[in-house]
Amino acid sequence: MLAELQDIRKHYNQALRARQKPVLDLISLSIAENESIAVTGPSGSGKTTLLNILGTLDIPDSGKVILNGTNVRELKEDELAGLRNKFIGFVFQLHYLLPQLSLIENVMLPLLPLKDKAAYKAGYERALGLVERTGLKDLVNQKPSGLSVGECQRAAVVRALVNRPRLLLADEPTGSLDAETAARLGELLSELRKEEDFSLVVVTHSPELAGIMDKIYRLGSGKLLPVNKPVLTPGQSPGPSSASVVENLPGDIKA
Repeated sequence: MLAELQDIRKHYNQALRARQKPVLDLISLSIAENESIAVTGPSGSGKTTLLNILGTLDIPDSGKVILNGTNVRELKEDELAGLRNKFIGFVFQLHYLLPQLSLIENVMLPLLPLKDKAAYKAGYERALGLVERTGLKDLVNQKPSGLSVGECQRAAVVRALVNRPRLLLADEPTGSLDAETAARLGELLSELRKEEDFSLVVVTHSPELAGIMDKIYRLGSGKLLPVNKPVLTPGQSPGPSSASVVENLPGDIKA
């Protein structure tokens, strides 16, 4: 497996853990190579906390996070930071582009730790390729204030992929977008996953985005449970037009 969560338990408030149910209660999840997973559920159910723990941005009260066969609790802080930078890419609901930097300068930020000039040049060429692939080639010198929300989010996706991560974590990546732009970004993420050969875990309230993932899980009351996807007939699109996917999702995700 590329990544695993084993019996993860997490309380929001450590001082109240004796009287409070954990937001994550013995959660386990396995992520295979080049697999896409959607995590759905109501607001406040712990979806972002789950993603942060998987991305080593938060620490569980108990349980194991295993990335590429390594238990992350056994790593020193600098080793963990190195693994996070090379192995994981992050996309958030807000793009977090730095306003004083151009688009290309923003997407190059993950490459700053590189000291080898050849590696940095290769990273720059990769960034330009991804920028062109995502339709941003003519905007490389624009600052975020000159970009649309959708363009900023596509730039954030490029930034997350520039280091060739094997695992991309996306927290409500379409949450701030209109329906048409959100659909295009969802399709782009799905296409890039296949082209770039990485695994994708998406936290979302969108049934359309969840519907194009390989697997869907619902998080609620501390438990992570699989949601059955319908078997599509030949020629049927797994995307937003598949109303059957939406009908099979729990009511809270349809809201």
